Amino acid sequence: NSVWVSTDHDEIEKVAKQFGAQVHRRSPEVSQDSSTSLEAIREFLNHHHEVDIVGNIQATSPCLHPSDLIKVADLIQKEGFDSVFSVVRRHQFRWSEVKKGENKMTEPQNLNPAKRYRRQDWPGELYENGSFYFAKRHLIEKGYLQGGKMAYYEMRAEHSVDIDIDIDWPIAEQRVLSFGYFGKEPLKEVKLLVCSIDGCLTNGRIYVTEDQKEMVSYDYRDIVGIDLLKKRGIQVRFISERDCSKTLSAIQLGCIAKVSVTNKLQVLEEWQKDMGLSWKEVAYLGNEESDVECLKKASMSGVPADACAVAQKAAGYICKSNGGCGAVREFAEHIFLLLEKVNAARKQ
Repeated sequence: NSVWVSTDHDEIEKVAKQFGAQVHRRSPEVSQDSSTSLEAIREFLNHHHEVDIVGNIQATSPCLHPSDLIKVADLIQKEGFDSVFSVVRRHQFRWSEVKKGENKMTEPQNLNPAKRYRRQDWPGELYENGSFYFAKRHLIEKGYLQGGKMAYYEMRAEHSVDIDIDIDWPIAEQRVLSFGYFGKEPLKEVKLLVCSIDGCLTNGRIYVTEDQKEMVSYDYRDIVGIDLLKKRGIQVRFISERDCSKTLSAIQLGCIAKVSVTNKLQVLEEWQKDMGLSWKEVAYLGNEESDVECLKKASMSGVPADACAVAQKAAGYICKSNGGCGAVREFAEHIFLLLEKVNAARKQ
């Protein structure tokens, strides 16, 4: 019936409202590092007596699809369950833990080593994946998210992504591109990639010889990435605040470029309109504060690993490679993943 974001953060409130959510300003008492989701939900219910059922969706599970939530709501509203939570099926053999200093052997927990079977022939076990918890008010008021007449909802493995630590991020990014929900509007292929020259195609360094000639370096992997993009029908264009026409001429990329630019967004908007593209068909790779507005406009945005902080904050993807060291090729691979997603959606 309504979508709420519980937060004590001004910027999160602003973004939530931009996307159509209502905001509950969370109190300091339930905004501590040790605060639980249950505490925040109970506080919310104290201010909203009209709410009978709460679906708690975890922000750390980015592959959740609306179709799953609709089915879960039906389990509570139409089939009379008091609580429903998400699980995923795993095929992992468990063994008992032996702590250091204990004089005992480990024991199998869910298999017989004498009759060991292939994991793919085993039905597996159900584990909570933390994606969502639905419960009726009376349970939450008692301090439970699970209880009463309970049911689990088994999610598909490819949709079951949980971000707990830093190394989970790249896995989640790949999963979202391959299996994530992109809204009701049909996905569109990227038709244009605009790349900042200094700091993306090059490492931003300028070498000056004794006779005052400038030299820059680039990574051949990036040239290959550009060629692959062009073969996939994606136009690649370059932009720079500096007059680096000689650099582009020397590299011989065969791409349209605009140099000595004072307003990158204005140029990007002109290219987008001239080509008749929607923003969903535009990708942008930048690295400086002057790229921020372009990064926000493009549907796919990326920065090299060594981009400035404000550019990293505005980008949808942060490369592992530095500028001039393969970042363009890496971002090209990122775009190819989206194209696979588009093609899969068309086949469906």
